[in-house]
Parts: sequence; structure tokens; C-alpha cells
Amino acid sequence: MSVYEVIRRLPDVSSVRRVSRALAVLDLILDDDPDQLPFFAFDARWSETEEAALMRDGSGNEYSIVFSPDGAFAYGFDHESPMSPYANDQKTWPGLLDGVPEVFHNARDEPAFSDGVPRATVCFWRTTDDTAWRCGPVEDVKNDGADWLFEVIADGRPEAYLTFAEDYYEVALDLEAIRHVYALMPLTEYVVTSLNRQRRLTDLAEGIAEIGYPRS
Repeated sequence: MSVYEVIRRLPDVSSVRRVSRALAVLDLILDDDPDQLPFFAFDARWSETEEAALMRDGSGNEYSIVFSPDGAFAYGFDHESPMSPYANDQKTWPGLLDGVPEVFHNARDEPAFSDGVPRATVCFWRTTDDTAWRCGPVEDVKNDGADWLFEVIADGRPEAYLTFAEDYYEVALDLEAIRHVYALMPLTEYVVTSLNRQRRLTDLAEGIAEIGYPRS
């Protein structure tokens, strides 16, 4: 499944933002190692007008979705993809960045997502005027990584996260607690301890504020 299939599956921008925020909170609860970077993160203070959803798997693969009043702009990077700029003379794949609307040029050129050239094998966006997600006329797509990078986001269901997290964290998880977080309902001690008995609500205050998750 390439970027073309992923953009057909993605829900609207508000749903992608909601799920992204939920993923960051779930990661905050489940991962209690202070020395480990979060797998999913959400920065509600990315800039004065923007928020950002970030994924870093620790193996060189990542994605970023920048949300602004103009819509959303996303990069994905599969470091093993033949479409990587590191495998193509430090050049992005033909067509990958073609047609990016001007309102997203700052996100496109964001230094945090670049090593002189954007770390990207996937790129897509959606303005507030669009009725669907869009991407450039990418030529000869070859394993761009869009399928697995954005699978949990594109699926949109708590069950998709349950499948991912039980495999990643190697623990059995409470689906109802995950549903609670996906609905962006204020956290309770019960929800937190249902997911991780070692965590307490007070442990999460700083992270919740950074994520911008609703408080009671």
C-alpha cells in the first residue's frame, strides 16, 4: 500500500489530530522509561499557530504531521525504502514534493524534518478547502513505507492501536481504557492504572500539558 492508498483511507483532519493526540497520551502512559524517546508524541505548542504529531521508532523511521489553521501537512520516512534521499544522491523522489500548496511551504522546509534534504519517502497534505487528502504525482512508487508508517492513524480505531501496542510493549491491554483515551475524555486514575499499574495521574501532568489533552 503506497501513499495513494493511504490518502484514500485517512479520515478528515480533525480525526487525524484527535487520534494523534490520543496516541501520544497512550504512549505517555505505557512508556515509563524517562531515558527513552516516545514512539508517538504530540506537541500542542509546535509554534504559535501550529501543532505537530510525531512518530519516531528508534530505528530511523519517522513521520510528522503539522496541523495549522490552513490544514495539515505530513512527511513519512522509511529509512530502508529505495525512495529515501540517502539512496538517491541526496534528492527527494521525483514528484514527491510537487504541488505542495504555498501555505504548507514552512512545514515542507522545516529544519527539524531535514538533513539538508527532507527526510521523506512519503508526503501528503490537506488544506481546509480540500475535500480529500492530496499528494504529489509521485513517479514509480517503490515501497515508500506509507502503509506501515501511517497504519494506526489511517485505521482510526482503538482496536488498531491495541494490536500495535500489545505487540510493541508485549503486554495485554484494556481496550475500554484505550477507547476512553481515543474519545479524548479526561483521564482518571482508573484509566491510567488500567493501562499501566506503575503509572499515576500525577506522573503525567507535564506530558499532558505538552500534548494539549483535555483535563477534568
